[in-house]
Amino acid sequence: MSYSTALLVIDAQESFRQRDYFRDEEFAHYIARQQELVDGAKAAGIAVVQIFHVEAKGVFSVASGFVKPIAPLAITPDAVFHKQRHSALVGSGLDVWLTENGIRRLLVSGIRTEQCCETTTRHASDLGYAVDYVSEATLTFPMVDAAGRQWSAADIRARTELVLAGRFARIVTVREALAGLEPAVAA
Repeated sequence: MSYSTALLVIDAQESFRQRDYFRDEEFAHYIARQQELVDGAKAAGIAVVQIFHVEAKGVFSVASGFVKPIAPLAITPDAVFHKQRHSALVGSGLDVWLTENGIRRLLVSGIRTEQCCETTTRHASDLGYAVDYVSEATLTFPMVDAAGRQWSAADIRARTELVLAGRFARIVTVREALAGLEPAVAA
């Protein structure tokens, strides 16, 4: 199978449930959109790539048992990569796999909106990939900045969309991302 597009599911892993900042408020909406995107990509014959963040120790270590798909996400990826940096394109082998498979367009989704998803989007754009950032299929959590301002997950998502739109990516809904999928061709 030869692909022109790949769906990246970044860090959608159980490790995050172990963090104090994990919140359930937006999780059900996120997981429904992420599942719809995974299922739609699979139905269209588009490569689904799962990326896990790994660290030497703690809940992001493979030994912890938490480096696995976040429940209840049902995913059968075409490829799996482990990364140790914010960008999924640094040191994971993903860049080589994308090149070998002729992939030039990426759909970015996963956890966290403003961190690994945004960083991978910027990096991919700089490398010449066409990137669709599927914001509603990303998840993040409230944060407090250095001045003490509370940023909600919605605030963070809006800020990420603002800085990516038209510069690094096209911001799309799950429906828009799926409408634009090109079927894979047999090699």
